[in-house]
Amino acid sequence: MNIAVIFAGGVGKRMGSKDRPKQFLELYNKPIIIHTLDLFERNSEIDGIVIACVEEWIPYLQELLYKFRIEKVKKIVPGGSSGQESIYHGLLAAKEIAGDEPSIVLIHDGVRPLITEQLLSDNIRCVQEYGSAITTAVVKETILVVSPDGSIDYVPDRANSRIAKAPQSFWLEDILSAHEKALREGRRDFIDSCCLMQWYGKDLHLVDGPSENIKITTPDDFYAMRAILEARENAQIYGL
Repeated sequence: MNIAVIFAGGVGKRMGSKDRPKQFLELYNKPIIIHTLDLFERNSEIDGIVIACVEEWIPYLQELLYKFRIEKVKKIVPGGSSGQESIYHGLLAAKEIAGDEPSIVLIHDGVRPLITEQLLSDNIRCVQEYGSAITTAVVKETILVVSPDGSIDYVPDRANSRIAKAPQSFWLEDILSAHEKALREGRRDFIDSCCLMQWYGKDLHLVDGPSENIKITTPDDFYAMRAILEARENAQIYGL
């Protein structure tokens, strides 16, 4: 099976939204998380979806799934106190769905909607061949690695640098085992699955994704997403 694990446990502090978490902000009369889920719903290779959501917003999310006909969602579970914990809750739910069937999980942000169906398929192929798939983007500006005192430690070669994005995909048993090991060791500070798997010595393979694959975290991101969607719409009409 191929199961999407979508984490939407954030409350949007950096977005500054007053009445709802950022994943439920609307653009073109559709919440951001529905824009995201649509891509997984339409991809024929995705067999099921699990969502880790802010607990008090689960009933609203269920209403949205019905309204927008998102039918592949098999489970919604409460998110945790961190991204790592939310993902772990989602992986446990994915395990319930998969049972003993070898399965691939595509771990993705609920507020990262500007992906493509091809990217999802590329992630699945990469896991099948190499055991992992980390979606990346080419670095367009110079990266500086900074020391604790604020001075520049070194400047990595831009040609050999990438930005880690999502989805980040693995065999379910591999990523679940790594999460459980982290919990046993009291490690709850991994910022994403890529960092966790590298810490435990897993080989990671890259899949380059679209440059517009941004995470909607701040108002600037929201406006950028609106501009990109408008450009896509215009391209359909005017052939731009």
